[in-house]
Amino acid sequence: MISREELRKLASFECRHPGELAISFYFKPTTAHDKSHREEAIVAKDVIRKTMQELQLNGRNREALNDLERILQLAERLHGNQARAKAVFACSTSGIWHEFDLPTVAASTKLYVNRRFHLKPLVPVFSEYPRLWVALVDRQRARFLDIQFEQFREHGVLMNPVPRHGRSDGYAGYDAGHSERHEENDFRRHYQLVAEFLKSGAEKKQFEALVIGCHDVNWPELQGQLHPYVQKKLLGHFSADFNTLTDAQAKQEAERILQESLQRHHENLIREAIEGAKSNGLGVTGLRRVLRATEMGEVETLLMAADYTARAVECTACGHMDSHMVPYCPLCGRATRQLNDVCEALVPAAIKNSIGMVLLPRDETLDRVGNIAAILRFRADRNTNQLLAAS
Repeated sequence: MISREELRKLASFECRHPGELAISFYFKPTTAHDKSHREEAIVAKDVIRKTMQELQLNGRNREALNDLERILQLAERLHGNQARAKAVFACSTSGIWHEFDLPTVAASTKLYVNRRFHLKPLVPVFSEYPRLWVALVDRQRARFLDIQFEQFREHGVLMNPVPRHGRSDGYAGYDAGHSERHEENDFRRHYQLVAEFLKSGAEKKQFEALVIGCHDVNWPELQGQLHPYVQKKLLGHFSADFNTLTDAQAKQEAERILQESLQRHHENLIREAIEGAKSNGLGVTGLRRVLRATEMGEVETLLMAADYTARAVECTACGHMDSHMVPYCPLCGRATRQLNDVCEALVPAAIKNSIGMVLLPRDETLDRVGNIAAILRFRADRNTNQLLAAS
């Protein structure tokens, strides 16, 4: 799987030599009509061969054709990769070749040849696939499942069987109340151990999100033991019987809660950006304002529709991006180059500057403001005015 550091290195790359090309290949497995899964490889090879023919007709460099030939050989073996999507990034002129297995992020099998690597399909890997723990808890046991990129494994088990406190209730049931209180204390200590285990995992950054499965009757007491730092990572809980729940069912419930949480989070982000823009606060909408805010270092989170594209220009000297198709940079006066898709430059810029990015499904509210918006950390113009007033 790709890491954030590897993604940042890919975002920092840009072709500098004449004829140098950056190749990005995304393979998405499909539902096969036969057990051989050969259709997947055929689709991938058709995409690659078509691009090779275009490069040969245009007389482009041999290194790029060699990279495509190598990707073509890889595509021959992809029929055995049905359960996993794959991404390949190549530029033999600069000695770059990276292969990554991914969750299913690309809409379809595609190949991109450009000056930069095409990284937009990787954005959901980090915004929608947090490292997720599922804690399955009853009054004496607890299991912790680690789910990441559609795979899961058992991370740990806690067993705290309740000791026997006596053989009878004593004279006239006198000892019954004491035994019950002992049991309740044992259960409480068990929940405390579970809470400490989760707190330790959160402090070690072993998970980014948490879902808990337990009986509804036990949930209030367990929830009361959770550390505030763990509470912040808690997405929700579901009712579960420890004895009958399978790992697959636990994973399914956790992913359902994750998707519901993501949907609420996306709605809140859109509302925050649009309300911030209307009040001249910490939000902007529309491509031109987003590009300016990104250049000023104001952006905290960039929001755009998953299929968003727009034309823009980029300065060949200072890198300034502008939605106005001007031949010369308004900042430094140097020539600009056209970008058929502004995301080719905007997405790498956001990744390099550690700006959060979220790709959203088509939304009517976002559509009304141009399908692109941003939440800001600060507004540079407001800070400047405050400084002038103070002086």
